[in-house]
Amino acid sequence: MTQLSLTARLNTAALDARRGVVRLHPEAVAALGIREWDAVSLTGARTTAAVVGLAGPDVPAGTALLDDVTLSNAGLREDATVVVAPVTVYGAKSVTVTGSGLATHSVSPATLRQALLGKVMTVGDTVSLLPRDLGPGTSTSAASAALAAAVGITWTSELLTVSAVDPAGPVSVQPNSVVTWGNGAPAVSTTATVSTTATGTTAAPEPQRPPAVAFDDLKGAHAQASKLTEWLKLSLDEPDLLETLGAPAHLGVLVTGPAGVGKATMVRTVCAQRRVVELDGPEVGALAAEDRLRTVTDAIAAVRSGGVLLITDIDALLPAGVDGRPEPVSSLILTELRGAVTTAGVAFVATSAVPDSLDARLRAPDLCDRELGLTLPDAGTRAQLLEVLLRGVPTNPPTGLELNEIAGRTPGFVVADLQALVREAALRAASRASADGAAPALTQDDLTGALTVIRPLSRSATEEVAVGSVTLDDVGDMVATKQALTEAVLWPLQHPDTFSRLGVDPPRGVLLYGPPGCGKTFVVRALASTGRLSVHAVKGAELMDKWVGSSEKAVRELFRRARDSAPSLVFLDEIDAMAPRRGQSFDSGVTDRVVAALLTELDGVEPLRDVVVLGATNRPDLIDPALLRPGRLERLVFVEPPDAEARRDILASAAKSVPLVTEGEQAVDLDAIADDLDGYSAADCVALLREAALTAMRRSIDAADVTLADVQAALQTVRPSLDPIQVDALRAFADNR
Repeated sequence: MTQLSLTARLNTAALDARRGVVRLHPEAVAALGIREWDAVSLTGARTTAAVVGLAGPDVPAGTALLDDVTLSNAGLREDATVVVAPVTVYGAKSVTVTGSGLATHSVSPATLRQALLGKVMTVGDTVSLLPRDLGPGTSTSAASAALAAAVGITWTSELLTVSAVDPAGPVSVQPNSVVTWGNGAPAVSTTATVSTTATGTTAAPEPQRPPAVAFDDLKGAHAQASKLTEWLKLSLDEPDLLETLGAPAHLGVLVTGPAGVGKATMVRTVCAQRRVVELDGPEVGALAAEDRLRTVTDAIAAVRSGGVLLITDIDALLPAGVDGRPEPVSSLILTELRGAVTTAGVAFVATSAVPDSLDARLRAPDLCDRELGLTLPDAGTRAQLLEVLLRGVPTNPPTGLELNEIAGRTPGFVVADLQALVREAALRAASRASADGAAPALTQDDLTGALTVIRPLSRSATEEVAVGSVTLDDVGDMVATKQALTEAVLWPLQHPDTFSRLGVDPPRGVLLYGPPGCGKTFVVRALASTGRLSVHAVKGAELMDKWVGSSEKAVRELFRRARDSAPSLVFLDEIDAMAPRRGQSFDSGVTDRVVAALLTELDGVEPLRDVVVLGATNRPDLIDPALLRPGRLERLVFVEPPDAEARRDILASAAKSVPLVTEGEQAVDLDAIADDLDGYSAADCVALLREAALTAMRRSIDAADVTLADVQAALQTVRPSLDPIQVDALRAFADNR
């Protein structure tokens, strides 16, 4: 794992004060192999974690800027050495913090979660209530306003201690994380409040909730919003029509869809003229069982006079439970909800991004007997959503931006992702305006630059292939490979009408096989960049789990995410480890079940639309033959080892950033070098120039160019890695196919 030893300095910028952001030089970020707003571990006297922001040009490459809280969390003093390394951060299921009595009794869990949104933390860390408010998907001024109202001016200096996190290790607070106080203090409900009058009756003031957007701004959800409007009208306004026809007038609706797609926003818009009592599922689900039941009961009492009971992310309140056995309190909550649904003039609406993790009893006919599903927006809908989000924003040019281009480059983005994209672009524009003193205006480059940072929620839990700007046109060799991939992957996405006109289905999958280091992963990056695809990458061994059913579930989840972010590419690296020949393993049948799950996903009942599967291996003979028949991984593409001409192209591409001597006795002739590199893979050729540059640095740390002598010295270190026996076996396999 790459790690850097840097000098820790105190970050005095007010913008970064106590927000859990470490500023690094762009060269340090590149050396770590990460992107801005990724997470790193910081090791001093203890180890903590933080998110990375880019430092200004005046900050030395060997310096890390940390705020005072992060310095303390790492056990560092200024000018001490801090070890910085990339770290895997999981979305927090739950976070428990402790704080002062004022904050504990004044700040609700919902506001607390919003303040900590996007922050990376470990057990024992000190965190502030200052929202990170930097980078994608983080808090906005709403959190600051809520904290100021709850605590007063002292909220900006309030410090909390992280006492527990789930899962263990560094976690990031997400919109669906359960954030609670660790001293057992009761939660403060900010969405549905009830009070008891002197006469003992229950009075329910109108709850505060986020403002609804205009109906026309619900791009991509008009049909679902119209259907919900119709159901509410019949059940609440004209119940006699249903009763006359012998149908009960009760209404329970479950709204499902990917996280951030706008489920709750759609419901609030439809119910804008109705009374709504809203509960936050994660907030209520974090309470003790008796408090959970009491909160739901109070909310139902508040809506019995007529209106809509809305519970967002209800899966956190009514989970399926362990081994399908829900918690006992869930039965009592369902009984209360069932009573609310049967009350005249009351409708119940719930939202969930993970309906598979929901208590199945909620879908009973006497509860949520109707379901609405919101899908990911397509490119046209994303362009419309961007128009709505940028309405009234000054742009350069004033005539508007090329939003269709941005929409085409954001597969898998929901409206929450697009909001984060616009916010990141606005941060760039504001920074430029602050430096230049000019009027702020958003440019196309701001949005394009934000695309390098923002990652959609649909891929937030998966490894992603770094696509970059390299396209198939930039790949100098591999002509046959590029043509085969273009026909199998790009044509079905770019020319679907041609396939329909000719009455054929496009290829379902492709298998790339060849010796290690010959560019299989590189060409996948270029392919994804050319087709503007979202790439879901997984190595074969990553799907294997000893628990029965876990591996198959991982396969289903992988393909579900790919469908949600279509057009997409599922890249199965080292597929021979995932799908070996069945009946020949000694792992209790795990690999056999994984192969069966793959076969089901490739040509099962649920079709793969705008999803192409790409496998890569250097042992195609080990793969189960059933995967290689037509309709599955039907296109087998042999990635040949590079010949002299291909090696010349690879060296030329790698040498673009290396200052080679071009004149005199020490001139580097890439053509001559390429001819002498028989047995070198593409990775070996790139490693050769990298070693030559390091040799130049050893010769003189101030070296400005790489000489022929440096390259010749590197040849003694970097040896060819291609195995002639393996190459011959792969060629024989290709000939037989």
